[in-house]
Amino acid sequence: MTGDGGSGWRPRALRDGQEPDPRFTLANERTFLAWIRTSLGLTAGAVALEAFAGDEIPEIIRTPLACILLVLAAVLAIVAFRRWIRIEFAMRHKQPLPMPQASILLALGISIGAVVLIVAILSGTFA
Repeated sequence: MTGDGGSGWRPRALRDGQEPDPRFTLANERTFLAWIRTSLGLTAGAVALEAFAGDEIPEIIRTPLACILLVLAAVLAIVAFRRWIRIEFAMRHKQPLPMPQASILLALGISIGAVVLIVAILSGTFA
């Protein structure tokens, strides 16, 4: 515990400014947790793809696609944390909220994975 009224450790970005309405802080936290759930879902999808797809999807497609999902999941978790801190900082300092970079990252990552599968299907890899 620190000497700041029992609130515990805080990132440097959240040590100053005016405490926002708790409802906004909790909404920001729920959004962060939703991004973390998405990251966990991508991780589970990668594991399932590698563990259960077997011969249905050739290894030359399956393994890179699983790796894309795992990298996307890891990066998404980091971006989600950064987003949570940036939004909390903006609320404390009455600044405009930052752009949702995690949404762009997720859309690009899923699009790349979908393109890999489309190319595999059209090239007859699944025959």
